[in-house]
Amino acid sequence: MAIDPIPKLLFDGRCPDCGRRKVDLPDTLPVVGDDFDWDQRDYDGFRLFMLQELAARFPERRRWTPADVEVALIEVLACALDQISDATDRAAAEAYLETARRPESLRRLLLLVGYDVAGLAKRLRSKPFEHLTEVQARQEVTAADLVVFDNWWLDHPERMDQARLEGPRAIHDQHRMVTISDFENRLEDHPLVLRAHAWERWDGSWSVVHVAVVLWKRTGLDEAVVFENEIWAEITAFHAERDLFLPTRTDGPSVRAILYPYLEAYRMVGQEVVLESAEEVGIQLALSIQVDPDYFQSEIRHAVEKVLGTGPGGFFEPGRLRFGEDLLASDLYQALMVLDGVDNVCLNRFKRLGDRFADQAASGRIVLEGLEVAICDNRPDRPERGYFTLKLHGGRKG
Repeated sequence: MAIDPIPKLLFDGRCPDCGRRKVDLPDTLPVVGDDFDWDQRDYDGFRLFMLQELAARFPERRRWTPADVEVALIEVLACALDQISDATDRAAAEAYLETARRPESLRRLLLLVGYDVAGLAKRLRSKPFEHLTEVQARQEVTAADLVVFDNWWLDHPERMDQARLEGPRAIHDQHRMVTISDFENRLEDHPLVLRAHAWERWDGSWSVVHVAVVLWKRTGLDEAVVFENEIWAEITAFHAERDLFLPTRTDGPSVRAILYPYLEAYRMVGQEVVLESAEEVGIQLALSIQVDPDYFQSEIRHAVEKVLGTGPGGFFEPGRLRFGEDLLASDLYQALMVLDGVDNVCLNRFKRLGDRFADQAASGRIVLEGLEVAICDNRPDRPERGYFTLKLHGGRKG
């Protein structure tokens, strides 16, 4: 360790009051040569360099053996330098997402880009938190949870590699609701929303964004709903991925209560958003169908009811028709004529429900505007939601 030089005062006798200070400076450090290869990182490289340096300093010595003390010391020093170099490389690697190997390092790096991988796993009740209840999964991540998660990652390193890819990708997904199209697209991402239509309106003091939605099974916004297990699992996963509040299922929450935390989290500050239901327009249809002689009328009736139904792939499936989309007779013909056993289709009645609306079978178009969406549930107990009648001709009876 260097020692600070001690100055000395010398009086040469010329003047009793005058002296000079003398400082004995330490010897100048030797100049470091530029022949050292700073890329040396392992045992073999360190050992070879020191042996070459030893041979250069003592050229009169022609022979070196592993039993020499100098060679043994070089090998011990090379081993120590190799270990230090490896530790330095490992420590430096933990600072980067691509090279981090410790679970806690990778978690912290992902948190820097806003990707809480441990919290997400707990909220989704995925491994290693699949044993938690729904209430426990909503609680904050504790130190004990992190220990469990890190140990599980050590046993499944492939999950760490998956998180390296998913974390940076997550920051490129924009979920903010800024423009009118953002409100439509983001709300349609929610499992309960099949269609969304947004517009901005001046309400006297400020502009308000209104969003009309077509909901799962056409449920109402404010009615208490008994959710099936499948759709509730999708809702739970959606809210858990975004760390959103979700009312308890046993309370029978309304759709508005479920969607409200989503809107609050992603709307702009100070922007008022009003949810509205779509204006459902019941449709009345009367069809005459010519059946092929080789087909039974019963199977054709069943096929037509399925095509015009509200089930998956049906013509009036909730969310298939857009807001203000006109209903065209040509679309009905196209959907029915592709059925095997249907020779011809005649549309006898094609109109909105209500005596004040004219039959549009001749024009082939029912005009819809604004928030209107065509529906035809064909339920005997709810005729106001649209219905159709079928008359089958030809074919086989049965």
